[in-house]
Amino acid sequence: MGPELRHLRYLIAVAEHGNFTRAAEELRISQPTLSQQIKQLERAVGAQLLDRSGRRVRPTDAGAAYVHYARRALRELAAADRAVLDVADLSRGHLRLALTPTFAAYLVGPLIQALHTRHPGVTLDLREMTQDRMEASLLADELDLGIAFAKTHLPGIAATPLFTEPLSLVTGAHRAEARGERPLPVHELADQQLALLSSDFVTRSHIDDYFALHRIDPPIAVEANTIQALTEIVRRTGPLATVLPLAITDDDPHLGPVPVDPPLPTRVATLLRRESGYESAAAHAFTGLVHDLVRTRGYTPA
Repeated sequence: MGPELRHLRYLIAVAEHGNFTRAAEELRISQPTLSQQIKQLERAVGAQLLDRSGRRVRPTDAGAAYVHYARRALRELAAADRAVLDVADLSRGHLRLALTPTFAAYLVGPLIQALHTRHPGVTLDLREMTQDRMEASLLADELDLGIAFAKTHLPGIAATPLFTEPLSLVTGAHRAEARGERPLPVHELADQQLALLSSDFVTRSHIDDYFALHRIDPPIAVEANTIQALTEIVRRTGPLATVLPLAITDDDPHLGPVPVDPPLPTRVATLLRRESGYESAAAHAFTGLVHDLVRTRGYTPA
């Protein structure tokens, strides 16, 4: 008799924990049962899959290969389950979506509003994460779609350009209005006190590269690891400005953009998915919503 699905899950758990006891606790079965089931799997495939000789249980070469394909098989079966449950008319459905933090700051509200208005039966699992983690999660079939930046993507990731996102100097609205549309020469930016994202963010590296290119070193009064903190600081602290995506000022009456000459960098927003993954009706509909939003809000096409 060939291996069953539970055998695959049991083997993966032992390989991940390196220990039968912890794997058995996670699987909520007894350790002797787990050991017996693994031996049954080894008999079925005709090879030793685990090396039990050391303090830590490790896959043999055959076991490592088997774990790789077992993970793939479970991912494909999970996709098959979702495909069966998928309803083309979107009276129900589920979407697993991730965004990098800067996109989450201004895209989430309009996108979720559009999704709920058009397809109220679709539920959403929304996550904010780094781009590297997002691409790994897409490949592991833990996400349906992601919105991040154009770059060299991992093999197996399909990227569709959405729009060009410019960075902008952002101040309180009154200060921006007082300046009007006159660009701020870059050498004057050298004396501007700034509140910036921390180096955890890709956006910060784009900002630092711009400063280095133009040989300026503005005083950085605040570094923060949330965009909300920066916008709140700029709203309440007159002398401080920040550098964030221009679109963050669109729906905030308390913030205003100040153009800089030469302009701050632009990046390309992209929609990411797994190349070989099943596209549910919810994911297909959401893709259409994103492209509609780009057009209606006047974002510059990529």
